[in-house]
Amino acid sequence: MGLVCTIRLFGAGVILPISLCCLAAPAFAQEHPEAAPAAKASPSAPEAKPEPLPPLPADASTAQTVTVNGQTLHYTATVGVIPVYNPTDPNKPEMKTGEVVVTSYTVDGVKDKLDRPVTFAMNGGPGAASVYLNFGAIGPKHVQFADQGDSPSDPARLTDNPGTWLPFSDLVFIDPIGTGFSRSLVSTADSKKFFYSTTPDIEYLSRVIYDWLVKNGRLQSRKYLIGESYGGYRGPRVTHYLQGQLGIAMNGLILVSPYLNPWIESNGEISPLPWMMTLPSIVAAHLEREDQLTSQRMADVIAYTRGQYVTDLLAGRSDPEATPRIIKKVTELTGLDPAFVKYSGGRLEAGAYLREVHREKGEIGSVYDSNVTAYDPFPFSPNQTSNDPILEAIIAPTTTAMVDWVTRVVGWKTTARYNALSYEVARSWDRDRVLERGSTADLRQAVAADPKLRVLIAHGWDDLSCPFMGSILTVDEMPVMGDPKRVTVHEYPGGHMFYTRPGSQSMFLKDVEAMMAAH
Repeated sequence: MGLVCTIRLFGAGVILPISLCCLAAPAFAQEHPEAAPAAKASPSAPEAKPEPLPPLPADASTAQTVTVNGQTLHYTATVGVIPVYNPTDPNKPEMKTGEVVVTSYTVDGVKDKLDRPVTFAMNGGPGAASVYLNFGAIGPKHVQFADQGDSPSDPARLTDNPGTWLPFSDLVFIDPIGTGFSRSLVSTADSKKFFYSTTPDIEYLSRVIYDWLVKNGRLQSRKYLIGESYGGYRGPRVTHYLQGQLGIAMNGLILVSPYLNPWIESNGEISPLPWMMTLPSIVAAHLEREDQLTSQRMADVIAYTRGQYVTDLLAGRSDPEATPRIIKKVTELTGLDPAFVKYSGGRLEAGAYLREVHREKGEIGSVYDSNVTAYDPFPFSPNQTSNDPILEAIIAPTTTAMVDWVTRVVGWKTTARYNALSYEVARSWDRDRVLERGSTADLRQAVAADPKLRVLIAHGWDDLSCPFMGSILTVDEMPVMGDPKRVTVHEYPGGHMFYTRPGSQSMFLKDVEAMMAAH
């Protein structure tokens, strides 16, 4: 999970970015963000020092097995804490400001562990724990969530994950401060300064990776980083910071539904780019409902989007036939009500589309996958006033599965609250101008600095929170810098969390394994 790439934090339409996955703020706050301002301390009274928290347990490990393609792997699962220290006060450099909880899986019986790659994983939000990549995508165990028909009250039972990366890489899942069991130990104001701001977030998470490598004697291992959604924003910046500041070079970077380049989705009044982002994903969802979704059909859609569609959008009223031509073609491609397409001018805004496409059934689609729906509890409201269907359904199974696994199976006993998605972190986040610029500059610089670095960007076709078309256009504007296959974009059936579909997860697994094998 991660951040919603349309600068709508948490998915449901909030004006903030998040990775989901992206978090979605409560509906009222989404519609009226000014109605729920962050609490501020009185200027005349200094903020009270937070009460000391009960200590977190010592690191705990357990021996586990997973069967993949008939092969049984023996591995050690460890839950532990990496402390974070004051980065700004020269008089208190050793003051512990936070504790990051990390879950790692390392294969047993390896003759030389330095021959094993290690992959670091983080989701986004800001406010999402890494459980989605862990139990949904690449960890050795899996829990069902985020598909049509899944219920929050379904049993959250873990099974062996056929799509795990453990056969070819050890895995380390990082929960940023405020997510999972990770926590700040300082005041609200200092938490925002140290953790809930764009650049400090990159710096302390990079240091967590550095510290894990030193602690576990893995500095000489090949190293990879996977980030989903807002974690996909973090990925290039963490890679570049590690490379240029901490002296740790990543071999590969995998970005899943990344919040990579937000500026291209603004200025829809004069720029065609926002409409170029949404159209292909909406068409993909329609083709999927019609059982006609193929790579060739999507190639045709992409060609139209980059050709006649953008030409007609730019023409505007200078060509009287441009808008009628758009409306006719978009209606044909999407299967939407011709009147809806006509009155939108063929410019399909994601929120309006999600309410329209399933309206006759009284349902609303998810911004993360518009073919995953839920009943709309307020169907006559002029705007969406409920949370996103996927976000409403994922917190219970992932939280239940993770807390049970950590406390009962691993034996890391704690009574602290687990935050699969933290709305508090989302509300507190400082969305500054650095964030608005995205992380493509860091991506370019990291690739330029290391001629062996490889980058795989992965998207689901149906995702409207971080549409795949944005990454295609972004990568196509990058200089080649050697082998053009060093930076690639891959699309799969599904949405933001396309990996919840077994077929897409299998294709993703093969693509990543091939990328790592290139090293």
